[in-house]
Amino acid sequence: MKRILVLCTGNSCRSQIAEAYLREFAQGRAEVYSAGIETHGLNPRAVKTMAEDRVDISKQTSTNVNAYDGESFDFIITVCDHANENCPYFPGKSFRVHHNFPDPAKAIGTEEDIRLQFNAVRDEIKVFCKAFVDQYLKDE
Repeated sequence: MKRILVLCTGNSCRSQIAEAYLREFAQGRAEVYSAGIETHGLNPRAVKTMAEDRVDISKQTSTNVNAYDGESFDFIITVCDHANENCPYFPGKSFRVHHNFPDPAKAIGTEEDIRLQFNAVRDEIKVFCKAFVDQYLKDE
């Protein structure tokens, strides 16, 4: 079974969303984890925007990348430039994939503006995760 680690800066929004969608689309063909260079806790707006798409991430936790020190992964996906630039070394032959998604936690404006920005990032991550699974896990 393939092992996937999704990394971002704080493991509060983007990587949490990606972890959930990768797990959903992989349908048991991969073990999926997420972590951050730092830990900022699970963002309540990320939980809410995922619930609107009928995906529950409320029990996921914000984990520091150091928790996976010494572990090997088949794929490491960085979902922001900061994580890509600061990704630690993992043993083995990990295939790295990078896509810089906007940080919805930095959204500004009215509550509706912020909600729309979270939804837009969620939808962009969902499309990316579906394409990733279709490309890299199709033979699993």
